[in-house]
Amino acid sequence: MNEYKQCDFHVPAEWEPQSGIMLAWPHEGTDWKPYLNDIEKTYLQLSDAITRHESLLLVAKDPEAVRAKLGKVLQRRQMQKIIFRQCEYNDTWARDFGPITLTSHHQTRGFFVPHHLLDFHFNGWGEKFPSDLDDAVNVHLYYSGVFYGALENHSDFVLEGGALETDGDGSLFLTRSSQTAPHRNQPLTPDNIESQLKKIFDFAKRIVWIEHGQIIGDDTDGHIDTLMRCAPNHTLLYMGTEDKDDAQYEELKLMEDQLRELRTLDGKPYRLLRLPMPEAIYDDGERLPATYANFVIINGAVIVPTYNQPENDRQAMDIIRQAFPDREIIGIDSCTPIRQHGSLHCLTMHLPKGVLITDDSYQF
Repeated sequence: MNEYKQCDFHVPAEWEPQSGIMLAWPHEGTDWKPYLNDIEKTYLQLSDAITRHESLLLVAKDPEAVRAKLGKVLQRRQMQKIIFRQCEYNDTWARDFGPITLTSHHQTRGFFVPHHLLDFHFNGWGEKFPSDLDDAVNVHLYYSGVFYGALENHSDFVLEGGALETDGDGSLFLTRSSQTAPHRNQPLTPDNIESQLKKIFDFAKRIVWIEHGQIIGDDTDGHIDTLMRCAPNHTLLYMGTEDKDDAQYEELKLMEDQLRELRTLDGKPYRLLRLPMPEAIYDDGERLPATYANFVIINGAVIVPTYNQPENDRQAMDIIRQAFPDREIIGIDSCTPIRQHGSLHCLTMHLPKGVLITDDSYQF
């Protein structure tokens, strides 16, 4: 065995300490244009919740205009936690075009870099939407001096951040449907894709493929962050329903069956917490992908999407509180984000501790 191969690089679990959250502010050139005021209210609430607990990397087309809007809502100490960067981008789904970070606690002399920011190819979830500007954001941010770490080029492979979950203990979770969907990584076969993932994440002890589950209206072909999320103490939170008349019932039941059979690396069953299914929400006759699984974990808090459904919203927040009993649970109305087929986790990308350079001299 090569002793130099042994290292502790890993994808940290989202509940591990963070240096900040990345957001891309909506503007008139994005698909948010028809309800820009409404989505900006969501972003103001998100920015408020985040900066009460940690730093915020805010990508904006016009940073000064955004700074002025935030300054009317946030306290001065919160504004000081925001790092602005000017950038062009197609849309605002930072979870899927932002960097996936590997970190190491290894200490050595010399030029060892403890963080690798993996920059995968983003092609609009299988060429469904324009994405050329989004695909260039990570390189732009890297050369702006905001990250402490090495940018690792994986432009020959499509992988969105919302497609990947980790328990921080060596298991990576992905849905088969999203990774093998058309126009993602063809002509690679499913076996080729798994081999490539094992090569990139060679520290991982296993890759767990979730074979079922789909939220109606989801453009991502079944990203795992709409269906199942990891939490501390070998806990999995997942979407499900008892309503057999719901068109999503069968797929979600099959996913639940798989999760019940799944075992941790030491052979124990996971602690399973089922989240309620929101009552169907429609826009112009189209069912929207409302899901409580799309929550955002930050230092000291969890931000939960709500849908103006008091009983379901309360139940979802109570269940998430069971998984994160030591954190504040913050609900933010997400009826506007789902009009563009995503929710709060999709809008954000977490940056592990030590990755974000927060010194004032680096700010926009």
